[in-house]
Amino acid sequence: MTDTVLIDEGTKILTKALGKVEAERFITLIIKEPFDYTKWRKNLYEDMSIDELSDKAMEFVNSKKG
Repeated sequence: MTDTVLIDEGTKILTKALGKVEAERFITLIIKEPFDYTKWRKNLYEDMSIDELSDKAMEFVNSKKG
């Protein structure tokens, strides 16, 4: 996937999930904030057990089936 396609798809997803105004607001906040995605990702699930993480993943998968 090219960078252009990724940006286009990401924008569509954000707009669908948040609406145009909130998607634009989100993008603006991300650009302004010094944000280290890798560091954030490493700490995202550190307080969650493997069972809890598995349950959340299964809930997500099941929510996409219907």
